[in-house]
Amino acid sequence: MQFGILSTAGIGRESVIPAIQATDASVGAIASRDADRATSVADELSIPRSYGSYEALLDDSDIDALYVPVPNALHAEWTKRAADAELDVLCEKPLTVDAAEAREVAAHCERRDVTLMEAFMYRFHPRTERAIELADSRLDDVRSVSASFKFPLFGDPDDIRLNPDLAGGSLMDVGAYAVSAARQFLGEPDRAYAHMDDSRDSGVDTEVAGILQYEDGSSARVASGFDAQTVQRYRVEAANGWIEVDGAFNPGDDRFELSYRIDGEQAVETFDPVDQYRLQVDHFIECVESGSRPRTDGEEAIANMAVIDALYESAETGEPVAVDSRQ
Repeated sequence: MQFGILSTAGIGRESVIPAIQATDASVGAIASRDADRATSVADELSIPRSYGSYEALLDDSDIDALYVPVPNALHAEWTKRAADAELDVLCEKPLTVDAAEAREVAAHCERRDVTLMEAFMYRFHPRTERAIELADSRLDDVRSVSASFKFPLFGDPDDIRLNPDLAGGSLMDVGAYAVSAARQFLGEPDRAYAHMDDSRDSGVDTEVAGILQYEDGSSARVASGFDAQTVQRYRVEAANGWIEVDGAFNPGDDRFELSYRIDGEQAVETFDPVDQYRLQVDHFIECVESGSRPRTDGEEAIANMAVIDALYESAETGEPVAVDSRQ
């Protein structure tokens, strides 16, 4: 399989392109709206072809699949255009700007019969898989989840994550991980309530605190932000114990741990370093080749965006908002 890379975004250069190149697949071409920039990155990463427009990349007949790390507001357009070019798509999260657009994109890819996968790399880490397996097999009646992803975003006031026209904001950037984690352990919430702050007067949220409510009385707390020191954590609490993970979403190359106390047994499990981006790419390739649905497919993207939509609406109205769980 030969990948095309749509843009020279840092997540692609630093993480996903090296991950692809570590598999049996290859990166055949990269595109940027700046031809010199595309050439420079292609030379740096040993990519054989570069293009000065996204359209030119889609016209490359040797490309089989597209990785899409353009700004959030452009994900839907270029995912659909890739599907029209009969290319399978690995798109950075969030797949779209809202659930309605996610439904539209997922349906479009279904009609074009291409594989669509949202790039939530933490879902493919063995520690995440173990936490979910432990919760499913050993926790009785999960009552609460807390999940946070924050980091200090200072420096460039023109950072695309601070641009409302590009669907920036901490909830769309890192809060999407916290929402995803809560859903892995508690499923789909009924209602959401949120408070948001725009500390930079940028037009996007820089701090978010949200509560997800469930019909059975359980709940989740989710948080994201650009104004605090780095935290990546989730904790799952149940009638018979708890599971806790620190450095939960993008832990880097360190050894990492999963702590739990279940039915009186307390333990810390340690996991060797892995490249979760490569595991993500491996899963995408396997799904394309087998015709199976990715773990983070269109339906999963729709469900995550439905919660994010409700959090935004709640922050605007000051009231709890029902989550639209329609697929």
